[in-house]
Amino acid sequence: MSKKTIITLIVLVVTACVLMSIALIVGGVFLLRAQKNYTQPTPTVEQINPTATPQTGSVTAQPENQETLPAEIRSQMDEIQLQVLQIRGKELKQELRRNLMTPEELQDKVINEFFADYTEEDVERDVKVLSTLGLVDYGFDLRQFYLDLYTEQVAGYYDSETKEMYVIAGEAFAGPERMTYAHEFNHVLQDQYYDLENGLKLNEEYCETDSEYCAAVSALIEGDSTLTEQYWLVQYSTRQDQQDILKFQESYSSPVYDSAPNFMKEDFLFPYLQGYDFVSKLYESGGWNAVDAAFLNPPVTTEQILHPEKYPSDQPVAVEMPDFSTILDGDWEEIDRNVMGEWYTYLVLARGWTGQFMMDDEDSKTAAAGWGGDTYVYYTPADSGDYLFIWRSNWETSQDMNEFFNQSREYGLARWGIPTTNSSTAVSWEAESEGFITMRRSGNDVLWLMGTHAEDLQEALTLLQDFGN
Repeated sequence: MSKKTIITLIVLVVTACVLMSIALIVGGVFLLRAQKNYTQPTPTVEQINPTATPQTGSVTAQPENQETLPAEIRSQMDEIQLQVLQIRGKELKQELRRNLMTPEELQDKVINEFFADYTEEDVERDVKVLSTLGLVDYGFDLRQFYLDLYTEQVAGYYDSETKEMYVIAGEAFAGPERMTYAHEFNHVLQDQYYDLENGLKLNEEYCETDSEYCAAVSALIEGDSTLTEQYWLVQYSTRQDQQDILKFQESYSSPVYDSAPNFMKEDFLFPYLQGYDFVSKLYESGGWNAVDAAFLNPPVTTEQILHPEKYPSDQPVAVEMPDFSTILDGDWEEIDRNVMGEWYTYLVLARGWTGQFMMDDEDSKTAAAGWGGDTYVYYTPADSGDYLFIWRSNWETSQDMNEFFNQSREYGLARWGIPTTNSSTAVSWEAESEGFITMRRSGNDVLWLMGTHAEDLQEALTLLQDFGN
């Protein structure tokens, strides 16, 4: 499952900007107090645009179209860069490609470039998995929704492949755009110091096979830039910036985001909100040095993001799953195999597409905590609505396992009604539109099996039992 459609861009979304700038009223006091303990060296003006010859493969001279930026905007950008360099105690290693983009240009970019490789087959695969998990309704138009959402929400982005940074600007380069520039410029520093695409492996190929790792790294990246942006707002924003931001907040509306499936609203903001909390904890423990150290030893699970005290020592358990194609007909294929992680386990329980089976928020957080590791697989035949979904999760303690199993049972009762079998270790349903469902616990493991045919579930259980011996 593409937990969030993967595009090789580091995107700042408008709703995150609004939420975090509102939070600054309280958070600014902490930031000013905390920074007194961590003084960084002040960079020189020359560090904004280094004169050293870039290394092979790095960004070369700034593109000609950058010179079309008005001199006043270039001057503001240079000033913000200098301020961010001072906050982060770093130097710009290579020259930067930067520009403004109109909302209309962004819309064209989203349609023709951001999602150019997101095929109908990809969409169909993702909707199958998401709808099986109850996160979207069957037939949800996922691709069109993503096109609309990114067109509405992108405030700026940095492309780690082309080394280009853009701020989306309307009639002016005002407070919101200046704040965005501070955020996105920090992504440039992250890329130059740690190599986002290859060093941190935040690329489409790797994230397709380990979306849990990429969710954690994205939270580190966005959390760092959000904290940096907050420091910039507290230390360097002008009264006019603040008035501009307040005016934007008062007039802001987000009809596409507001209409998003419940899980997507929270998942869209996870890198910024939960990432900010994670990076703030790092900063409290050792300032920017502790944040920088995390890029050299990045978090690997959303569990570590949600529980910073578990970083970096609490490593996930590798949960092995067999090849179930051996029990299925020849035209079946495995369309997805990945890790759910603590964050998506919580979303499945608490953020279903309908209120009918949205479980209590705190109970779901408790049930998802104690996650030790998991693997899920999804099989379906070509040109058929049949499916087989198997999710095996491991839990750190028997209490953690029981909390998840019991909450899963409550979820099943709400979604599928009265079970056909119900015991202390297993519960099953037969649903008219979704087929057969069973949840089982054994040791510290919990199994979810869902599929069109009861015999497929039974054969899968047998294969799992033999696989574990």
